[in-house]
Amino acid sequence: MRIKFFLLTLTMLALVCWLAVSCSGNDAASSQTPAAPAAAPPPPPPASPKGIGEVKNVTLTDPFEESMLASGKAIYDMKCSACHKLTDQRVVGPGWAGVTNRRRPEWVMNMVTNVDVMLDEDPQARKLLEECLTRMPNQRVSIGDARALLEFMRKNDMEQVGSKDEAAI
Repeated sequence: MRIKFFLLTLTMLALVCWLAVSCSGNDAASSQTPAAPAAAPPPPPPASPKGIGEVKNVTLTDPFEESMLASGKAIYDMKCSACHKLTDQRVVGPGWAGVTNRRRPEWVMNMVTNVDVMLDEDPQARKLLEECLTRMPNQRVSIGDARALLEFMRKNDMEQVGSKDEAAI
């Protein structure tokens, strides 16, 4: 009986010692001074209201460039209408009503002609992608065709919302 008591006491003492050592926090890892926090990455450069791409400046005319309107509508009908409505209704992509009041003409043209880079790097385009959940396909639209599309968008904005080009001011 004495041996059992002695073994039980010895086991309890060993357990208490083990707990004291393992919970003391005096091991090598915890005795080191904490590392200085890593430097935060630099903030991204501010987004350009003109987007990212070849188009740096667009000269708008008033009245509309009539020669571009028919071409812009034809391009819209062929490449854009399946995903974008001329109203504010979102289908796959956002509706076009008021787009020239929200986005600068350069941004619109860069989005159309440089869609992959815009979706990867432009904060406004990435936000649209998060909202729409579908990546706009690259339709291989030329700069000239993008300008015709922009002119068609401007006319659409006058018809849909009664104003145009407010983002360009």
